[in-house]
Amino acid sequence: MVESPHAAHQAQMPVVTDLYNIDMMLSDEERMVRDTVRKFVRERISPIIGEHFEAGTFPRQLIPELAALGLLGMHLDGYGCAGLSAVCYGLACQELEAGDSGIRSFISVQGSLAMFPIFAFGSEEQKQLWLPRMARGEAIGCFGLTEPDTGSDAAHMRTSARRDGSSYILNGSKMWITNGGIADLAVVWAQAEDGIRGFIVERGTPGFSTSDIHRKLSLRASITSELHFDDCRIPATQMLPGVRGMRGPLSCLDEARYGIAWGSTGAARACYEVALEYAKSRIQFERPIAGFQLVQQKLVGMATELVKAQLLSLQLGRLKDSGHIHPVQISLAKRNNVREALHTAREARSILGANGITLEYPISRHMNNLESVFTYEGTDDIHTLIVGQAITGESAFS
Repeated sequence: MVESPHAAHQAQMPVVTDLYNIDMMLSDEERMVRDTVRKFVRERISPIIGEHFEAGTFPRQLIPELAALGLLGMHLDGYGCAGLSAVCYGLACQELEAGDSGIRSFISVQGSLAMFPIFAFGSEEQKQLWLPRMARGEAIGCFGLTEPDTGSDAAHMRTSARRDGSSYILNGSKMWITNGGIADLAVVWAQAEDGIRGFIVERGTPGFSTSDIHRKLSLRASITSELHFDDCRIPATQMLPGVRGMRGPLSCLDEARYGIAWGSTGAARACYEVALEYAKSRIQFERPIAGFQLVQQKLVGMATELVKAQLLSLQLGRLKDSGHIHPVQISLAKRNNVREALHTAREARSILGANGITLEYPISRHMNNLESVFTYEGTDDIHTLIVGQAITGESAFS
């Protein structure tokens, strides 16, 4: 029998969680960041996160450790930040969300929604005052954009900032604010006389208060709050001088959406891995359920969408690192990856049967969390319309 000329060159079967050998496309530094965060998640987050989810508490004790790993503002340069690449940041988000969306949300809000606007639009004094402390985890930030009556249509926010001599007076409220209850500062967007402006509001400022949102069925291991401003007077020097209008908050949202596109693949991978191992060990009708066609169909669908989402994220990161990224590309990735991660979680839950609804396994926890990820930083519908406008040239927003 003559051996096929291609046989000698055929590679071994790839790892079942990396069917396209994406690992080969990463640099040594990127693999090191991924593996370091994966180890931290395995050792420090996974053993405790189910209890925090059930109790509705955020594991604040992890903040110094996350800071020590350089994960707070890791994609920013200088001011005590790690200055790592966009791909490194994405890989870290992927591994953190494999642990829990709430942990990745904390990192995203701190780095992309609170530190980034100060870095991009703040004065040098504001940067020097806040960014080193935030990178060390000594100061926690939050991002105030969404309001009780304005979500997707943020340009019509009601929170106002009235100039009064050397001060601004803020009135209004913000809703669904991650980290709000523990934040030392809030980056708040408000309507001023000259357009939408960003302000740094410190905890303890008279007229500024927060209240946490309870009875959540999603992101339970994360702090979600309301911010209230009642004649809150702040110095004019706490306004971010480098931006005016919706470009400011939207650029911050793009930073966060980028991390979400990566992070959701981590949640999907975690669900797929658990479902695969369960299917191989669960015996029904005297054989593992992994041998049944319907189960294999579900697993193949999960594996395929995971590969596609990871490749989409990696290319998005390469575009960001090369300076060629466009917001439409971020919307496309966020929309696809979160949508498919949620579908993966639901398929994985069905493979586990009744066991899939317990906290003994992470699947329903991920599934519930992804319902929030599906909505925040731009709903699935909004990202659909963003991409739709880009490909048709027609806006469906107005």
